[in-house]
Amino acid sequence: MSIRYRPVTSSNWPDLVQLFESRGGPHPCWCMVWRRMDKSLDSKGKAAKKASLQSYVERGLPVGLLGYAADEPVAWCSVAPRESYKKLQANNSLPGVWSLVCFYLKKEHRGQGLTKALIRQAMAYAKDNGAQYLEAYPVAADSPSYRFMGFRPTFEQLDFEWRGMAGKRRNVMLTKL
Repeated sequence: MSIRYRPVTSSNWPDLVQLFESRGGPHPCWCMVWRRMDKSLDSKGKAAKKASLQSYVERGLPVGLLGYAADEPVAWCSVAPRESYKKLQANNSLPGVWSLVCFYLKKEHRGQGLTKALIRQAMAYAKDNGAQYLEAYPVAADSPSYRFMGFRPTFEQLDFEWRGMAGKRRNVMLTKL
């Protein structure tokens, strides 16, 4: 299956809305769990989260990548400069760090290696935009929560190094770009 990837911009915002509002999509959180909310909005409710993410996009700030099968959006990853996120309990001493915090794949596209492909695309996207490092926060494959952040073995296969823990489940992993 051929997937093409595009950064989310105002021109393809409707595609992100279509993906997020599809059955099983992340419309309850709008991928704002770790991101800083727009201060002009109440932080409660999915409408505010959607509006806050849209405000990032309208201002031209990076929020992530969409994956398309033909013309249909089928995959998402949240990747952006670490400073656009709330504290992620990571080492903040390195310059030029981008964070990869979330994935969503439509159910019919899971189990086909798309997460690994999304990580590779996120690495290239971050590097092309000046990042020196990419940090991620995956969990063990048997974790009961935070599974949307990916699984540690996938990141290890792509040469991310373990740097510590963020809470009880999330591993902090880093790669130089």
